Amino acid sequence: MFIGHFGIGFGARAAAPRASLGTLFLAAQFLDLLWAALLLAGVERVRIEVGATAVMPLVAEHYPYSHSLLAAAGWALLLGLAYRFLRGDGRGAWIVALAVASHWFLDVIVHRPDLPLYPGSAVLWGLTFWDSLPATLALELALFCGGVWFYLRATRPRDRIGSWGLAGLAGLLLLIYAGNLFGPPPPSVEAIGWVGQLQWLLVLSGYWVDAHRCNRSVPGVPLA
Repeated sequence: MFIGHFGIGFGARAAAPRASLGTLFLAAQFLDLLWAALLLAGVERVRIEVGATAVMPLVAEHYPYSHSLLAAAGWALLLGLAYRFLRGDGRGAWIVALAVASHWFLDVIVHRPDLPLYPGSAVLWGLTFWDSLPATLALELALFCGGVWFYLRATRPRDRIGSWGLAGLAGLLLLIYAGNLFGPPPPSVEAIGWVGQLQWLLVLSGYWVDAHRCNRSVPGVPLA
């Protein structure tokens, strides 16, 4: 899953008015950002296999530190506590933690049975929605469009960048998603890792767009 996680980031903004969209993007996509780094370090492994599913040509061989349920819970707790310590926003800390944890549960829906419960677990979870392109599209686009809708209800633009920047960011995410679905398979595992690191630019874009918007209900609340 890709765009659905960003949909969670957009939607979570309505529940955490002091948190920036960039922070919530980081939380919702943290497990994949970590996974990309661990791939490059050789700590976790994935295999490129065209036809592995109808949507993704990837077979996850080993990713217990980024994508096990126990690891996801630990990272959620860590990021939630870090946000609470740095920003003093208890409500936002809960939303950040839930956004991190949501990544695993959404991945369970689309992945093959390859998500472990804990490092070394013999039990692997996955409902394999990736075997159906229509089902995958319906799920991810519903999450994304719903998240953007909640974001629009919770915020309003301060200036033209707040309007056009948001439209550009949403359009870019849709374009990347289309490329993931219909483009050629990645040339190498290393390329997957480096492209995954580029998602930090999307996190930064979330901070930039949100800086040009304000909360509809509490416009003076600072973002973090």
